Amino acid sequence: MLADFGLVALFLIVAIIFAVSTILIPVTLKYIRVVPKKPSAAKSSTYECGMTTIGKTWVQFNFRYYFYALLFVALDVLVLFLYPWAVGLRDLGLFAFVGMLIFIAIVIVGYIYAWRKRVLEWQ
Repeated sequence: MLADFGLVALFLIVAIIFAVSTILIPVTLKYIRVVPKKPSAAKSSTYECGMTTIGKTWVQFNFRYYFYALLFVALDVLVLFLYPWAVGLRDLGLFAFVGMLIFIAIVIVGYIYAWRKRVLEWQ
């Protein structure tokens, strides 16, 4: 049993060393002047695809993009839950099957609700 905790402790030590080294290596390289630093106005300016903007720079996106993104995330989560369930269906039994049917029903009700509210129509 202690061997299992030893592996967890080893994993934590490696994780802490990795986290600290990713912070300290760039700082150390900056102080010993390995990383070049020559500030200029061109380096400090905002990069916009190499072209100067024409007109107003603040463009507000259509809010329907966010609905499509949320729908994509919802279906992605559905697939994320369906795949492991489908792989282990024989071992899980009837209770898991009914649970997944309830989950799919909830997702379908949400999809129908979005469809009836005309969220999915592009205008």
